[in-house]
Amino acid sequence: MPLRFAPARTITRSPIARALARRAVERAANDNGDLGPADDAMLYGALRHFATHGLGAALAAATEAERALAAGDRQAHDWWLGICRTFDRRLADRRAEAARLPG
Repeated sequence: MPLRFAPARTITRSPIARALARRAVERAANDNGDLGPADDAMLYGALRHFATHGLGAALAAATEAERALAAGDRQAHDWWLGICRTFDRRLADRRAEAARLPG
């Protein structure tokens, strides 16, 4: 007497349920298609910085931001803090807050 395996059908995996299911969203939620030229430059700079420093890129960018601030170069400080923010928003926020404090 032959044995046949017949798995139980579930409602969620039936052919009818698959046919009636909604299709996946066409566009990804994290798509960066609406970035401006300044954001593209920041992203490009962050990727190049990551290629150089690897997983320590956020801390290296924060250190560069502190050096720029100590040198009085506010534009470079904002640039490096933006790169740091790309990798680690909390670290960048802490460093920005420390830069605002007197002393």
